[in-house]
Amino acid sequence: MNEVRHAILCESCDAVCDRVALGEREIASCPRCGIELERHPGAQRQRILPLTVASLIVFVIANLFPIVEIELRGLRSETTLAGAVIALAGDGRSLLALLVLATTLLMPLLHLLILMWLLVPLRWGRGHRVAGFAPLVRAMQALRPWGMIDIFLLGVLVAIIKLSSMATVLPGPALWAFMALTVLLTMVTSFDPRRLWEMVGEVGEVDQVDGVDGDSNGAKVPT
Repeated sequence: MNEVRHAILCESCDAVCDRVALGEREIASCPRCGIELERHPGAQRQRILPLTVASLIVFVIANLFPIVEIELRGLRSETTLAGAVIALAGDGRSLLALLVLATTLLMPLLHLLILMWLLVPLRWGRGHRVAGFAPLVRAMQALRPWGMIDIFLLGVLVAIIKLSSMATVLPGPALWAFMALTVLLTMVTSFDPRRLWEMVGEVGEVDQVDGVDGDSNGAKVPT
């Protein structure tokens, strides 16, 4: 939904609705079509930065350590996510390898890095000076649907169940990290990017009160 300070444009029916102050756990719906316009963020603003940092740490662990270890007739084999992508490419499945690389590594990592880039200045009251704020918010919104670590994890679990009847399969540290990462990313992606504009607006208001001029090249909340 596109919005300004005191109005929200419903993306479903294009109705322009007045913004109302929401209480905790309250949801605003479009009076014309009934679609959800926005909901009270609760403590999301306070939690999103720690969740992003935790997600990046777990993401590194998930990609550095083996996902599973397979033992068959005395032979052991283990692989990481990058190793699986290389193996797929080596078997002539370059397109599949590219899809796995993009949806389980590149897209989630870019999403987290952009969110970190935007949130850290906001934490110290300098969000309106972030270079490329508006394009980065739009890029983050475009990247969100392409992060499919949960789908990858589901596929790994199905493969483990099938392989367990033929060989000894031991879960590696990365498998547990991917499980934790799936939960963390679910919470991170539930954060509404529109809140970033509100946070920037609040930072700008604080600066005006303190007599600090904003950067004329920085992104501003649309009015």
